[in-house]
Amino acid sequence: MAARKIGVLTFHRSINYGSYWQARCLVEGLRARGLDAELLDHRSRRVEWREARNAFQPTLPVRTDPRHFAALGRKTRALIAAVDALPLSPPFPLEDPTRAPRYDTVVVGSDEVWNFRHPWYSGASIFFGEGLNTDRLVSYAASVGNHDAADGIDNHWLDRLRRFHAISVRDENSRALLTGLAREIPLVLDPCLQFPNVIPDAATPAGKRYAVVYGHSFPDWFTAQLRRWADRTNTRLVTIGYPSQIADEARIDATAADFSSLIAGACAVATNFFHGCVFAIRHNRPFVCAASPYRRNKVQDLTRILGLQDHLVAEGLSDTAFADRLAALPADLADRLATARAASTRFLDHALA
Repeated sequence: MAARKIGVLTFHRSINYGSYWQARCLVEGLRARGLDAELLDHRSRRVEWREARNAFQPTLPVRTDPRHFAALGRKTRALIAAVDALPLSPPFPLEDPTRAPRYDTVVVGSDEVWNFRHPWYSGASIFFGEGLNTDRLVSYAASVGNHDAADGIDNHWLDRLRRFHAISVRDENSRALLTGLAREIPLVLDPCLQFPNVIPDAATPAGKRYAVVYGHSFPDWFTAQLRRWADRTNTRLVTIGYPSQIADEARIDATAADFSSLIAGACAVATNFFHGCVFAIRHNRPFVCAASPYRRNKVQDLTRILGLQDHLVAEGLSDTAFADRLAALPADLADRLATARAASTRFLDHALA
């Protein structure tokens, strides 16, 4: 019997390490389950233009120094090439999902696929299953991002989500928004943690001790405290993907594989990005995260579920406590991950049965 054909619908072409890795981990994780999975390769010139602009100007309204454009261009081209190497459907217009192939099941997620505040994907009906040629719709680790549950959701969108056979999300804010569906909506792990074997194991650190800085637009108190920690501990700061004024080395043009291996070889990670936390956890590296308002919903439930709340840091934390967060992760993290992974596996077993 031929393997069931599964389409994975997400933001796979975002110029972002996390978007690439969660798309890859989900599609390859499903293929490891014996399913014929591929990414739905939706295209939109409007979206591609916005992605390219954001890739070169990630900190707007603060403009990026043009001296970094060459490295940002290399990063962008490397990520596009990496996505092109993944299992992809024939391309079709984002605005016309009826031209996508037929699938036995379409898995929507992960990522902020239902974020009504997303600057260029907001309200794209394809992510609510509209027009897709499939017998079954499922969501895995979907999120509404920074759209606060208190702002509500129109019945127009809830009616579309009612057609889903099974729904899972990755944060409590998303679950709270969808209470109108009157069904159990479990929290599941990000694909990078659910299918960790897709990501190469940690390398043995070589050379001078370093910590990774991943993100941008950090608050001043965070960068100052991080710099003090680095100076006291004789640790080099290496920024990945974005310029940083406090870093000792810039790997702005890092490939997706470089991103993972640099975190794997680091002594610690300082971030304000969700997948900065995820990859620190995947490679068992201590981390601190200064959660921005945009990303707070993403990181607070991830850290809560895994007992890592202390690694979300705020202004006023002492330098000693800051250093403690960057020294070790909880001893029971592996057990917590195993428990969360088992729950996510049960959801997939049900949703894809």
